[in-house]
Amino acid sequence: MKLAIKDETLGMWLGVVGVALFAVTLPMTRLATGTQDAPQLSPWFVTVGRAALAGVLSVIFLLVTRSPRPATHQWKPLGMAVLGNAIGYPLLLGYALRVVTASHAAVVTALLPLVTAAVAAWVLHQRARLGFWLCAVAGSLLVVVFSVLRAQQSGHGFGFEWADLLLVGAVIAASVGYIYGAQVTPALGAERVICWVCVMALPVSLPATIALWPQQPVATSAWVGFTYVGMFSMWIGFFAWYRGLALGGALRVSQTQLLQPFLSILASIPLLGEPLDVVTLGFAAAVVATVVVGKRLSQPAAAPAAVPRGAEPQARS
Repeated sequence: MKLAIKDETLGMWLGVVGVALFAVTLPMTRLATGTQDAPQLSPWFVTVGRAALAGVLSVIFLLVTRSPRPATHQWKPLGMAVLGNAIGYPLLLGYALRVVTASHAAVVTALLPLVTAAVAAWVLHQRARLGFWLCAVAGSLLVVVFSVLRAQQSGHGFGFEWADLLLVGAVIAASVGYIYGAQVTPALGAERVICWVCVMALPVSLPATIALWPQQPVATSAWVGFTYVGMFSMWIGFFAWYRGLALGGALRVSQTQLLQPFLSILASIPLLGEPLDVVTLGFAAAVVATVVVGKRLSQPAAAPAAVPRGAEPQARS
């Protein structure tokens, strides 16, 4: 009993570590790509380069652990995870973060848990109650309102930042990658899924990284951001996250992901010098609230416990 409690506690802490590593992805990606006024590394280079770095590390891990190759039927979901997590998400995020702040992106990407659930319902045919989908709509409307307000403050009138469409696309890409990766996790093991995803991308990511290697001078901070997203966001973070889910239970540990928008905003203050925006923080809190309620409503209602025969309450005379 004590051992089980200890494992659950360790799992929760590993979940927090994984979420914290993922949360820093936003400001680190902005450091790597720079802004429209002061561009650094190309979003394409950051995308293929981080996958290549993680791919090389994955080859070493798979060789050291003597991991078997995936079965034939597992290559398709792994390929979908490559498109979603190794290409789609970092590429769209990289271009978006050249336009909007990391704090802005944190609010939009706070919808990731809900969008992932929607993709799960579509791909895995999982059902949720009506209240869950109402929360999903409410969270989406909050993001729409936030995006419109930000466009007005930027002087673009009543409309969206075009980068918001990129952020929504990044969220959808990440969700698709998570779900298809989850399909093969029970058979391959949590750590090996991300390793095989990175290895599958290596024949494209490594030559592309060499071809797109920057010719102009790049700030040291951009290389620091690039190294982080390659080692931690694309690789080590998944080790802590999946191991935490296995030890602490997916239902409990998944709640730590609700911390991610706040951690992203807080990390952007010292790394990027972004001010603590009360409006952004308020919208992030509201979106996270819809995710919290939505997660609770995503589980089907528990069936009433059966009453043993002969144990029915007797009517009072």
